[in-house]
Amino acid sequence: MSNNFRIEPFLWIHLAGIALSPLLLMIMWIGLAVSDPWPFYWLELGFVGTIGVIPILWMQLTQPFDVFSLLFLAIKPDSLKEDQRKILNLLKTRKNKILHLLTAISLLGLGWLLYQWSSLASLTAAILPQWRILGLVIAAFAFLLCNLFVQVPVSILGVFLTSQKQWLKTQPIPCDQVLSNFTVLGFRVNRIFFVPNLPPSSDLTEKTS
Repeated sequence: MSNNFRIEPFLWIHLAGIALSPLLLMIMWIGLAVSDPWPFYWLELGFVGTIGVIPILWMQLTQPFDVFSLLFLAIKPDSLKEDQRKILNLLKTRKNKILHLLTAISLLGLGWLLYQWSSLASLTAAILPQWRILGLVIAAFAFLLCNLFVQVPVSILGVFLTSQKQWLKTQPIPCDQVLSNFTVLGFRVNRIFFVPNLPPSSDLTEKTS
């Protein structure tokens, strides 16, 4: 069996996070429908777009999110397996950075469409206090979370697109460089017990050959 790194449970858990993006976009849409738009629409778009897109895009381009973390827990760098540290190295490839840039542009375009169609959500938005700034804050925060739950799965897709040849050439990132090269959130533990602890992909390859 080849490319067994693709069965890493953390990859699939974070990939599934993209399922939250439609809900977050709906919340953003409702936020944009609160009260009447300001006369200078570019101020609103700039506010929502900057807060929603730039922080997550900058994180993924400079210090990608450590996918070996979940909720408020993160695996300690010295507890990561060699294959897991190779996966981390793949998150910083040029291919992944291009994917993140294209995704950010796509999300900005989608945000623009939601802004144009925000009047269609005015009935739902009527349950909120009709303060425009409140609606924009809701929209910006929902867009920020949407970007997070889309950009992290996009980084996983970039890993899945890795060829066997590239995987074999990839070097594991040293343990002492994990914290400086990745965004590691949560309390650091040796293992997250509710995530299956699979053997290295090389072991699986030997067993199936």
